[in-house]
Amino acid sequence: MASAVQKITLSSSRDIPFNKLVLAQTNVRRIKAGVSIEDLAASIARRGLIQSIHVRPVLDAAGEETGMFEVPAGGRRYRALEMLVKQKRLAKTAPVPCVVGSSSGALLAEEVSLAENIERAPRQGDLVFTNFESTILGKHGGWPTKGKYFGYSKAEVLDALQAIGFNALALANNHAFDLGPHGVLNTLEEVEARGFLHAGIGADEAGAALPGRRRLGTREVALLAIDAGPGPANMYAANGTVFRPARPGVNQLKTVRKFGVPDGHFRRLARLGEHLQSTPFELANYAQPEDPPDVTSGEEINFFGTVFAQAANFGRIVDVDSQSAAVHLSAIRQAAAQGDFVVAYLHHHHWEPGWQDVPRWVQTFARSCVDAGADLFVSHGAPVLQALEIYNGAPIFYGLGNFLFQVHPDENEWDPPEVWQSIVAACRYDVSGSLEGIDLLPVVVGVDAQSTGSATGRLVPNAAIGSAARNILEGFATRSRVFGTDIALSGSSGRIDVPAARKYG
Repeated sequence: MASAVQKITLSSSRDIPFNKLVLAQTNVRRIKAGVSIEDLAASIARRGLIQSIHVRPVLDAAGEETGMFEVPAGGRRYRALEMLVKQKRLAKTAPVPCVVGSSSGALLAEEVSLAENIERAPRQGDLVFTNFESTILGKHGGWPTKGKYFGYSKAEVLDALQAIGFNALALANNHAFDLGPHGVLNTLEEVEARGFLHAGIGADEAGAALPGRRRLGTREVALLAIDAGPGPANMYAANGTVFRPARPGVNQLKTVRKFGVPDGHFRRLARLGEHLQSTPFELANYAQPEDPPDVTSGEEINFFGTVFAQAANFGRIVDVDSQSAAVHLSAIRQAAAQGDFVVAYLHHHHWEPGWQDVPRWVQTFARSCVDAGADLFVSHGAPVLQALEIYNGAPIFYGLGNFLFQVHPDENEWDPPEVWQSIVAACRYDVSGSLEGIDLLPVVVGVDAQSTGSATGRLVPNAAIGSAARNILEGFATRSRVFGTDIALSGSSGRIDVPAARKYG
């Protein structure tokens, strides 16, 4: 027997005199939009109120409607109208198009306000940036290059991101090559056709390493996007030579992972390799399509594809290739020398055992990017919130979690609740380009606003409220405090104000 479909009822729309509206205390906007109240008022004067205001009846002590209506969402529109009334350009009794919600409804006023903030946040900044962790299936075709974690998108996904408000995409990540070189070419054509600022993939190494550049707002913005692996060598872009054609692919920051072990364990591994008759030919065969990693004789060994190094203690080591890093840092310096606002993006899967912890090498590289001239550094890879650091006046986001996330139902490795918790960050800059502050809105992906559980297969981010918002913000604040960053929490949002003394180190 078919189950009944639950019917929904939409809130009614009506015109309400402006003098019957009051701003609710639960209006929780913390993100300052790029457009001022003055500019919004001027826009309303020219074009009218394009978007209705969400309101609720105000009740008296007996629970009866008073004829007044509170505005839990749409405070900036309310203030713009209020300005027009004070300027006598709008009558105080002028009808205002409103969507009237129920005072007794289950949906909290705070949730309505936060939901509007989350939906509008990507439309507010001059630069609205995210990592596009996929590849496009288009006219060049393509075929799967990996197993269980293979994925691709249709070009319509880019239209959806643009409709949300994103105008800049980092394309360097472990899924950019899921359809091979053809997918890279598809993705390039589709993002360029839509006018996105983008970086991180290319038809060859030179193209992949080239920062994207576009004027957004009043500044030229340069975006450098790189991937540090681990990944097969053939996913990374390569220039053509006399003997090898160019390969479309991903912009690479070359790294090598090693395991540090004390001397006694190191010698035992070396003897075990000898007993198993490991040979250079065998190591080369099993490394394909890679070449075997170089090792320092007497200090490191390649134990059947894994490099172990002598060390005082057990530990994980990620070595960043200095020449590779120098190429990317040089690109940042050149963009900064032009006066561009420079964004450096790093994707990697060299996670710590505790995946919300920040690897030391990432902090070192991030600071090097800021020292080279980056105004903003963003990293992603582990699908969880990590921490925020402000270094020499530049924000370093070590991990903000997911905004849109969809996985197969049988992939239960994504069940931990932290996978479905994220933050939307809005950076505010003064007229000179110095960071003034950062506003933080917590979101939960695919679940209701007061829950933090798994939402496998669902996409939509929702504003977090109540204990869910507090838990997300408090965890992020605790991890960020280790990096000297203090986050002020207020209700369901967070805020960082940057003192002038910290803007320059």
